Amino acid sequence: MSKVAGWITHRYMKFVVIAFWLVVVALLGPLAGKLTGAQDNDAASWLPANAESTQVIEVASSFVSSNTIPAVIVYENPDGLTPEDLTAIAADAQEFGTLDTLDGEVVGPIPSEDGQAAQIIVPLDLGKDGWDLAADAVDDLRATAEDGLPDGVTVYVTGPAGQAADSSKAFEGIDGTLLYAAAGVVIVILLLTYRSPVLWILPLISAGVALTVAQAVIYLLAENFDLTVNAQSAGILTVLVFGAGTDYALLLTARYREELRRHTNRHEAMAVALHRAGPAIIASGATVALGMLVLLFATMNSTAGLGPVAAVGVIVALLVMLTLLPALLVLVGRWIFWPRTPHVGDHEPTEDGFWARVGGRISHHPRRTWIGTAALLAVATIGVVQLNPTSLTTEQQFTTEQPSVVGEQVLAEHFPAGAGSPVVVIANAEQADAVRTAFAGVEGIDPASVTEPVVKDGTAYLEGTLTSEPDSDEAFDTVDRVRDAVHAVPDADALVGGTTAVTLDVERASTRDTIVIIPIILLVVFLILAVLLRAILAPVVLIGTVVLSFGAAMGISALFFRHVFGYAGVDTGFPLFVFVFLVALGIDYNIFLMTRVREEALRIGHRRGSLVGLAATGGVITSAGLVLAGTFAVLGTLPLVSFAEIGFAVAFGVLLDTLIVRSVLVTALNLDIGQRMWWPSTLSRQPEPAEPGPGPDPDPAALREPAPVG
Repeated sequence: MSKVAGWITHRYMKFVVIAFWLVVVALLGPLAGKLTGAQDNDAASWLPANAESTQVIEVASSFVSSNTIPAVIVYENPDGLTPEDLTAIAADAQEFGTLDTLDGEVVGPIPSEDGQAAQIIVPLDLGKDGWDLAADAVDDLRATAEDGLPDGVTVYVTGPAGQAADSSKAFEGIDGTLLYAAAGVVIVILLLTYRSPVLWILPLISAGVALTVAQAVIYLLAENFDLTVNAQSAGILTVLVFGAGTDYALLLTARYREELRRHTNRHEAMAVALHRAGPAIIASGATVALGMLVLLFATMNSTAGLGPVAAVGVIVALLVMLTLLPALLVLVGRWIFWPRTPHVGDHEPTEDGFWARVGGRISHHPRRTWIGTAALLAVATIGVVQLNPTSLTTEQQFTTEQPSVVGEQVLAEHFPAGAGSPVVVIANAEQADAVRTAFAGVEGIDPASVTEPVVKDGTAYLEGTLTSEPDSDEAFDTVDRVRDAVHAVPDADALVGGTTAVTLDVERASTRDTIVIIPIILLVVFLILAVLLRAILAPVVLIGTVVLSFGAAMGISALFFRHVFGYAGVDTGFPLFVFVFLVALGIDYNIFLMTRVREEALRIGHRRGSLVGLAATGGVITSAGLVLAGTFAVLGTLPLVSFAEIGFAVAFGVLLDTLIVRSVLVTALNLDIGQRMWWPSTLSRQPEPAEPGPGPDPDPAALREPAPVG
């Protein structure tokens, strides 16, 4: 690391490093702009790869194009549809039949039994980019239906096409929205942290370079290696690169500023800063990247795809912040810190600052402190009982009212609740009649709605309508009953799919992923910490504190979701996503603290090293936590409940970790456990220096001396 640090910060090689990144951005910049076009937001990109409903989608493509998405147009007149109304609706149906994007025949108008509504089903084939084109297609359908609409009649567009339109609009401009919001948060926090009108520019430039390069690399992986990228993973990429990248920038810059007070030559100061802070930053980035790659074990395609996307973003951010940022900092010189320009011999403000005083207070009663803190966090986890992760209904998925949701409600008032979202059954053609009989006899399926089998290439295709709303628990139970019934037909090899089956399979796959992936992530984090800290007890203690922090964050978030924001619940994938981000990112701050404590403990003993480590890192880690919390909080700008919940929980959890867990709980444990924290390394057996006489612990400033380079 010492050799690499010296090479990066060499008075001439810094120009080569800067030129290298300029060339990389020039070459890859145009590719970064293509990432949005490479996103795959079709159903298969989100679904569990081997689920029964996913197999149905694949088989059913020979009967109905996999790109087909039905739109349901609902006409309502509370006073009853008149003959003139029905004539106008029939004319609309004929006009829908002339659409270039029509796939099959228009169904309807179908009047409701109460005579107050009618529906038309228009199967649309919008191509492989149908999710992105759905909004325009639905707008055209609505405009056609509203043109010449009789007085008293209201029209709604719902069904899968309407829902896709609302979802695509919610994600529309997500990259720009999150980019500008994250950049704004970073600028504000960097201004408050550095109190310099110019220093924030360099970390922001570096973060922008990292995001551009990461997007280009991910685009190449998506195009050439079938990496699945969707709107969810692309949005999280922006937040993660800005948040994690700026964290690394803060930690490096803080150590550089510290070394500028000890070295006349800024190149030498940066070399020492890189040598000392680099391993902790690399370990941090490796922890996050490997934690994200563990998501490859997920059965959900959207979750598995997020892993490599996030890992690439973190790795690129790490490389940029350890090469380009140091080169830029030594290029501009000390003045970039103006008006608080560091000079050799200046007093180190962190040595007697806020965190030094906090450490002094903790040192008087460390056991009482960590037991009390842990107890409060444990109490906070009780709120988890209100979390109830489940599949959110279409209405519950948005923070604002959506047209398709309103249309779905109107449709349910006048027609069978499952209209527009049929259950689909695929079976061997030879057993089609037996399968149809079993299908129609299931409780929760309207027997009159079960279609005659359509046979092609030895496979039969059937549809049936649910008597309950398609995203209700009753509908999920019906799907299970249908599966039991048709699976029992000998030699039928029947499969059950459709919108409700997809939702059910997603819920079960997400639950399975959470149970499988969380232990693997904990193991990966433990191994990295064990290698970095050369100890076993310390990693166990640190992981325990992060898990406790995660539980408290989930518990308090659940209370906010239920009683403050009024959300109906959380998505089934919520616990896993929050765990990955909080544990992988939250362990970073423990890495930064404990590597510094270990460095100091080797010189001045564990007890005083713990206090100096907290004093030296407290301010910058707090700033890093604010940056990461702020960038994740911008997910709340999207009108999607799942994003808002992830953003809030991660932001709150990061703040809890940086302000309470890392500073108070870990420091108190360090002081109470003592040198045994480093067991079984030789540091755990190194005798502590003689303690000072009675009185408070000495000022950490008195314990500091310039750290050697080697």
